Amino acid sequence: MDAQTLPVILLVVVVVLAFGILWLISMVRKSDPHAHEFQQSAHHRALLTDLSEGLAKQSDRLAGSQLDGAERIRQSVASLQLEQTQNLAANREELIRQLGALTLDIQQKQEALKTAMLGGTLAKLSELALAQQQNIESTLRLVTAQINATVEGLTKSTDKRLEEIGGKVSERLDEGFKKTNETFVNVMARLATIDEAQKKIDGLTTNVVSLQELLGDKRSRGAFGEVQLEALVANILPNQAYGIQHTFSNGLRVDCAIFLPQPTGTVAVDAKFPLENYHRMFAPGITAPERIQVERQFKNDIKNHVDAIGSKYILPGETSDGAVMFVPAEAVFAEIHAYHPEVVDYAMQRRVWIVSPTTLMAVL
Repeated sequence: MDAQTLPVILLVVVVVLAFGILWLISMVRKSDPHAHEFQQSAHHRALLTDLSEGLAKQSDRLAGSQLDGAERIRQSVASLQLEQTQNLAANREELIRQLGALTLDIQQKQEALKTAMLGGTLAKLSELALAQQQNIESTLRLVTAQINATVEGLTKSTDKRLEEIGGKVSERLDEGFKKTNETFVNVMARLATIDEAQKKIDGLTTNVVSLQELLGDKRSRGAFGEVQLEALVANILPNQAYGIQHTFSNGLRVDCAIFLPQPTGTVAVDAKFPLENYHRMFAPGITAPERIQVERQFKNDIKNHVDAIGSKYILPGETSDGAVMFVPAEAVFAEIHAYHPEVVDYAMQRRVWIVSPTTLMAVL
């Protein structure tokens, strides 16, 4: 029995006894209220005394019972806790054992599943690789056949085209050889003419003193340069290939215009003879500072001539993209190229080529 329900039961029993006693007293009063009043009072006191003693004893018994019940409950609870602890320990060991067995079983099943899946995957991959290899081989065979057919067709068309080109090349080569031979013959004839002109020029340069006296005047020097230029060009080129004192569309007239084939086109050649400062550089008794000043004036003369030729005789769409400055004296030409390269570079920047009688045709 539970320790909490036992006092309730005992209290119910005491209440029932009290009601029973009260009921007996009421019954006695009803039977003889006057005769038995004293007895009833004595009997009532005795009953109350017995009831009080019974209640006291019952309380003692209830207290003892409660103590015994509480001790039994504690013992039961302790034994129950011990039993539960033992059961929990046993259950824990059993659960651990079952969990280990379950884990091992799961691992075994996973390994088996992995092995099965790996085997199936490898088999599928092998089948797929074999199918792809067969597909690639068939594709390669098809592509090889197409390439062979294409190459065969290209080879035939190329051979045919090469035969046609070979025939045309042979014809062009024959024509080229003929033209080259004709050109070589013409060049040899022109070289013979140049040799004769050079002999004449050499004869002219023998009398240097008289020539210097003749060229002391600027107008005379200009006329000499024009005559020498005309003689050189006339001895080398046919009449229709050049023009003396040719006038351009801007109204300016050049000493000589040479009509060369495209892409060169018309080339203007103008004679310039910067002789005064050249002679002053080599005059006897000149000092070093005076020579430096004269050299500076000589280079300025050349640059002024270059600027004049470049601005007058280079006409887009009408002439070549360059012009020629003809210096009639080989000594002056040698001085410019040997000791004043900055002047030559300046002329090249302005697209003007400085030439002498012996280098005119080579530059052209």
